[in-house]
Amino acid sequence: MRNLILLAVQGAGKGTLAKALSEKFGYVHISTGDILRERASVGDELGKKIKDLIDNGIFVPNDIIYEAMEYKITRPECKNGYILDGFPRNLEQAQGYEEMAKRLGIDRGIVINMTLKDELLKQRIIGRRVCKDCGSIYNIYSDNEQFKPKHEGVCNKCGGPLYQRDDDNEEAMKKRINTYFEVTTPIIDYYKEKGILYEVDSTDSDKTFDAVVKILKTLGDKVD
Repeated sequence: MRNLILLAVQGAGKGTLAKALSEKFGYVHISTGDILRERASVGDELGKKIKDLIDNGIFVPNDIIYEAMEYKITRPECKNGYILDGFPRNLEQAQGYEEMAKRLGIDRGIVINMTLKDELLKQRIIGRRVCKDCGSIYNIYSDNEQFKPKHEGVCNKCGGPLYQRDDDNEEAMKKRINTYFEVTTPIIDYYKEKGILYEVDSTDSDKTFDAVVKILKTLGDKVD
């Protein structure tokens, strides 16, 4: 399987797509936070250094992220394909990953840029509600009954109270979106120049999944 890099603003459904691809085709879903926590649990010198940084809320520098990433993508379970979620976060990391992949002889894969109209993105973020008891996530604007509360403020699964996160408001959303595009636009341009960036509409999760599968088939991957 061809390795994938997912780019998407918060609320575009990146986690949903990664989960669906992993379940269907056996991809290993890799996020920066997960690999740092995993590497910290090893207990060697690097692991202890990462743990100390995380425990103290200190930004993990790129050289350590690269080392943790290399440790993960060279594991046997990643040989059949992996999905990078949240990495690279900036142009420097994109270039660093490119150099790493070349040195290791690993296919850096293709980049899936998930797009979503502003109004729908706004609904997905502002409409999000979380159950205080079981953590289930809903959206009051969802067309899917599975993801929409049957009764206002009440969890469908456990009957617990639903709440809106403090940062799930329009002002915070605009700041997150502006920051995302400020940092990510250079990455998008970088991968466009390399001819490995593919854009998919993430309005409908099923259609997004089908679009990615079609891209992989076009490129010769066996994804039946």
